[in-house]
Amino acid sequence: MRVDVQVTQGNKIVRNLKKEDFAVSDNGQSKDVVYFAHGDEPLSIVLLLDVSGSMQRWLNQIAATAREALNQLRPGDKVAVMVFGKTSDVHQDFSDNLAESARQIGKAIHDHDVGAGTAINQSIIDAAKFMDAHADPLGRRAILILTDNLSISVKVPDEKVIRALDDANTVLNAIVVGRGIRPDPTKDPGRSNPELTPADVFKLAEQTGGLAVKAERADSSFRDMIDRIRSRYTLAYHLPEDAQPGSFRQIQAALTTDARRFYPAAELHARTGYFVK
Repeated sequence: MRVDVQVTQGNKIVRNLKKEDFAVSDNGQSKDVVYFAHGDEPLSIVLLLDVSGSMQRWLNQIAATAREALNQLRPGDKVAVMVFGKTSDVHQDFSDNLAESARQIGKAIHDHDVGAGTAINQSIIDAAKFMDAHADPLGRRAILILTDNLSISVKVPDEKVIRALDDANTVLNAIVVGRGIRPDPTKDPGRSNPELTPADVFKLAEQTGGLAVKAERADSSFRDMIDRIRSRYTLAYHLPEDAQPGSFRQIQAALTTDARRFYPAAELHARTGYFVK
């Protein structure tokens, strides 16, 4: 079982941890970390761009600085570009030509008819399925969505999205711009109609171990998010013998007591669990 972990203290990324600095438990059972990596594995990123009419300003911002942002990636890393509105579409398959991927972001904004509307949850599921089918099976995987987080999903609850991301072993990260905020659960339309789900990429990112940020400018946030995605740790442990197919098991990643002495305020961002395949 692989666990993708980011460690932060305040606004800073903690970059110099070692295998022995981490402790992992599975359904409360302590597990030995049998594999550890930090920056060594190839990374597959899907850039998932909301191209609805209200997003043009922020799309232009990241297009203008995409090459600088993607230059933080390493040889062997690959980027794919998807766009979405009412439906989603793949603009560019995974490519390790990062300069070309940066150029394609600007083209993707105009080259697709994905309908009027914003289907955030379904588009993330589409991106997770694309990732599962086309990404490097051995490397790390991340989706970075740029959106205003303003939509209502019909019959696509958050749990279905989280399951798709879990099945694809993928972390969701989000840049939220414009008027989009985290929805108030007390005003959730699902309280009266469970088939309606307000967009909440903040929740989806947290559940998969990623990060969602509210940004005034998409370009500076884009650079920062690429850096954060690239700087994560990979831990792996053996699946427990009593894990039953189809069951959900909780994961807890933490720093050891010794590591906590150096980073007493550290926060770990990792998936909260998984469904046994």
